[in-house]
Amino acid sequence: MILLEIKNRIIEETLLHRFTSPKPESIDVTVADFDGVLYHISNPDGDKGRIRVSISLKFYGDLQQHGAEGLLEREYGKYLVSPEANYDISVQFDYDSLPGNKEEWASKVALLKRNCFAAVFEKYFELQSQGGEKSTAIVHYRDRETMYVSAQKDRVTVIFSTIFMDDDDVIIGKVFMQEFKEGRRGSQTAPQVLFSHAEPPKELKGTDALTGANVGYITFVLFPRHFKDEVSRDKTINLIHTFRDYLHYHIKCSKAYLHSRMRARTAVLLKVLNRARPEAKQVEKKTISGRTFRK
Repeated sequence: MILLEIKNRIIEETLLHRFTSPKPESIDVTVADFDGVLYHISNPDGDKGRIRVSISLKFYGDLQQHGAEGLLEREYGKYLVSPEANYDISVQFDYDSLPGNKEEWASKVALLKRNCFAAVFEKYFELQSQGGEKSTAIVHYRDRETMYVSAQKDRVTVIFSTIFMDDDDVIIGKVFMQEFKEGRRGSQTAPQVLFSHAEPPKELKGTDALTGANVGYITFVLFPRHFKDEVSRDKTINLIHTFRDYLHYHIKCSKAYLHSRMRARTAVLLKVLNRARPEAKQVEKKTISGRTFRK
């Protein structure tokens, strides 16, 4: 199974092309990403000498409560400007004073969505190291789908609620969750993964967690070894914040693969049936007058 990219490649390649262009050019590009996220690359006020990248997240208000603005200030510094109308965050570059490492900054801007999510995880990783916290972060990252993050004395728990559109998705999703459980047997350092269907786990008692036949809850139990240093922390955040998209992407790929195999098998069976069709035999008969004919 492949891992989805954590950054938006279109944003990265577009910015890098503009950064290395011999002269400023006009640009107006809108890019859609997972979870209803929108990017907009433009020249503010039509000024070709400046390039602005803005991002819109429906759930940015939830992330602000957990330090998203502080993390973005840390990552983007002087390039962070007042948000464009109808967007939540904007970074802006002047062609006359572009950063020295253009590739690094193009990649960093393409990580805007990831860095917004990172604020929640970094906060609760820090709370766990201080002994835990009773509160739970609730991020409504999609319509009717929510992420819950909480910190205990010995662990950080991350729970994703997701909606399965078809009954088949529930079955395939359960198979994927079983594979995660089996994978932990081969690697004792992997986080524990739990899956509950229709009913939320007990950790969500008293919250607005949904119930229903098409609702699933995936729980990740992260231990201090998963965020003990900067490298392991960043890797954990990179992998876990895209998990919902990763799961549904592979469910769709699995269904497409099953359909292709069914179509191929049907074509083979039709060939077998056509070969098994009996050939009509021609019988020679005679009339009373002695004439012969074939039937």
